[in-house]
Amino acid sequence: MSDRNSEQSDFPPSQDTRKAIAVKWAYRWQVFRRLKALEIDCQCSTNEPLLVNLYSPTTLVQIWSVIRHTNVERQRLIDWLNDCWQVKYDCQSR
Repeated sequence: MSDRNSEQSDFPPSQDTRKAIAVKWAYRWQVFRRLKALEIDCQCSTNEPLLVNLYSPTTLVQIWSVIRHTNVERQRLIDWLNDCWQVKYDCQSR
């Protein structure tokens, strides 16, 4: 059983966790396919918003990351990744 499935039980079953996510229409299906690949429960129909079940903070962060990759320019993502590598390197050199 994955961590995501075990986290689902932390929320009361009566809580409405299905939310519409604002995604540019041009990227909606790309985001949907990536979320499905991450095994995130979501639904996307023609001319309808992208719906996802927000079961846990982990799911929320994964959704944020997927959407961020469609909204941020490539060079900014490269710079962010390089900064992450630099932080890791700085921590190991101490």
